[in-house]
Amino acid sequence: MSMNLADDGDMPADSPPKGVRLGVDVGTVRVGVAMSDPHGVLATPVTTLARDAVGATDLKALAALVEEHEVVEVVVGLPKTLRGSDGPAVLTARMYGDALAARITPVPVVYVDERLTTVSADRQLRDAGVRGRAKRKVVDQVAAIRILQNRLDNLAGGAR
Repeated sequence: MSMNLADDGDMPADSPPKGVRLGVDVGTVRVGVAMSDPHGVLATPVTTLARDAVGATDLKALAALVEEHEVVEVVVGLPKTLRGSDGPAVLTARMYGDALAARITPVPVVYVDERLTTVSADRQLRDAGVRGRAKRKVVDQVAAIRILQNRLDNLAGGAR
């Protein structure tokens, strides 16, 4: 993801001030959620939400997390194809992010390329011996951690 640097060169132009960021991995059945520390260094798991067909309960829960933790930015992963193009899953993630943005304004929602995050999260859990039902409960959280950590690392690189 390319970002324009602000005039002072300290931080990417689209970057809000330091604070807690929320990472979201949008799936068809579940939504993985991760959160950063206030300094924007480390992403940690928060929860896995069941996707509601109309988005009422899961979006409400995300909006409550944003308010409770005074989140400065929400990062939503876009599951692009291996060639980098947008498929149906990207459209779903954007629609979900846009619906969330409407609930949490003025907190910005940013989209980041999340190619293979769920695949690598699944592999990481399998290698750690987590299987079956236990893996399904946390794989989306691990993917959300990877999405958010990539954003945090990009922001830290822009601040150097």
